[in-house]
Amino acid sequence: MVASKLPEKTLSFSRFLLRAEVLKLYRQFGRTLQCVPDKSHRAELQTWVRTGFKQNIGLEDELAIKMCISQAQKQLKELERMLKLSQVSK
Repeated sequence: MVASKLPEKTLSFSRFLLRAEVLKLYRQFGRTLQCVPDKSHRAELQTWVRTGFKQNIGLEDELAIKMCISQAQKQLKELERMLKLSQVSK
């Protein structure tokens, strides 16, 4: 029998794409949070984002992961909208 060169826990292609989407979303949050002018608010929001991602790190169900991605995208859009509104009102 020939031993496989792949590690035992190789991601399926769909899981790989989901992982890439989650990482992209996390980076988008990071970039958006750089626009928060107050450092204490920025730190609080960074903690909120990290906590949200860490809470869902063990998800295995692809549908649950997709739902979390969808919720996070909505939250990111809301955060971006709030930041734009706060910049306009100044």
